[in-house]
Amino acid sequence: MIGIDYSNMMEEVIGINGISDLSIKNISSQIENAYNMIANREWKQLEFIDLPSQDTAEIKKIARYIRKSADNFLLLGIGGSALGPRAIIEALSPFHNLKKKPRVFIYDNVDPRTLKSIFTVIDLKKTFINVISKSGSTAETAASFLILWDKMKRALGKEAFRRFIITTDPEKGNLRKIANDEKILSLPVPPNVGGRYSVLSPVGLLTTEVIGINCNELLEGASSIKSICLKNDVYKNPALLFAVLLFLMDKEKNRHINVMVPYMDSLKFLSEWFCQLWAESLGKGNKGLTPYPSLGTTDQHSQLQLWMEGPQDKVVFFIKVNNFGTDIKIPAVFRNIEGYNYLPGHTLKELINSEQEATELALTKAGRPNFTINVPEINAYYLGQLFFFFEMATAFAGALLGVNPFDQPGVEEGKNLTYGMMGKKGFEDKKKEVYEYRKRKGKWKI
Repeated sequence: MIGIDYSNMMEEVIGINGISDLSIKNISSQIENAYNMIANREWKQLEFIDLPSQDTAEIKKIARYIRKSADNFLLLGIGGSALGPRAIIEALSPFHNLKKKPRVFIYDNVDPRTLKSIFTVIDLKKTFINVISKSGSTAETAASFLILWDKMKRALGKEAFRRFIITTDPEKGNLRKIANDEKILSLPVPPNVGGRYSVLSPVGLLTTEVIGINCNELLEGASSIKSICLKNDVYKNPALLFAVLLFLMDKEKNRHINVMVPYMDSLKFLSEWFCQLWAESLGKGNKGLTPYPSLGTTDQHSQLQLWMEGPQDKVVFFIKVNNFGTDIKIPAVFRNIEGYNYLPGHTLKELINSEQEATELALTKAGRPNFTINVPEINAYYLGQLFFFFEMATAFAGALLGVNPFDQPGVEEGKNLTYGMMGKKGFEDKKKEVYEYRKRKGKWKI
């Protein structure tokens, strides 16, 4: 089971920059209220809590067909629809495309160079395409889908529909209509599960199966921590504790930047996934906590200086993996070089763990708050635990901050302006706004 060591957040360890048990006690009523909001399902979008018990038979059936029939699997989606699957691939099979088929490609950002590059390395006739959009109206995914549908129709004619899988709302939206009309295979995103909370739905599970990982192991991991993340005791509920620690650091110490530092390459994209979850869920009404992705030991050589001596506005939390599943011994060569002769006899695991502990201690000595999430190992089971843990922590944090962690009102204006610029019916006023903006924009420039 994953666990949290938060010793280096406490006042008696790091001094005035820390919090105390009294700090936690003083907000006990807020903690209780936040807990009740989640436990009592005050928001209908808390349906993600039920995902660990879903039936995966249809997902597995479709994935078997893809593995048997395809050389390539191209995923079209953005936000949680891409970040979740990418985090799974990088954590569980980071060099998948060099080892086995189908190769997996994720096209999220609508950069034409990227899509053109994908076209140079895949044969569409041997490719399956998973189109993911909960709403079915996401502009980036819609544009990508239109391009791929046209190309696939040109390549395969009337059989093109057989190469698509649409993952969307089970009842409504443009993609649902197209799936029904064109007889395209489809998988549902549960109506009350938002995109950034959907990694443990078909959004992430189909890709998991396509790369040859049993998606039930992800769900089993999530299920194993579910009851713990629903305990009404901040000292026994790691998700609630995580939210409380970062809430208190913001409230009492004005530390609103949360730096996530996994000490394992394969968890780099878990940080990217977490950043969307944390930022889009909590940044509302001039409130919020700012996530910052990092990677140990890499960013000790780029960001650590800032954490140590920069503004007192950060909390660093490490993800430490106890079992890497392998290790490599450092050989006894060039022992005559004084700067190298301390390394032989040790292993890479020893070195990376030493670097993590050294960074932790250095921050602690400098009075900089930090804590560690300990993970036994990285496999589908523990990755499922991490996904569910962070989703629950985000829901608790939203309740503590007094914001709705399931909407994104600040994103809508940008979408509407884009619709106006692209000529979508009903957004003519937004197009006018853009024209007026462009007139003003060039006044100050060099």
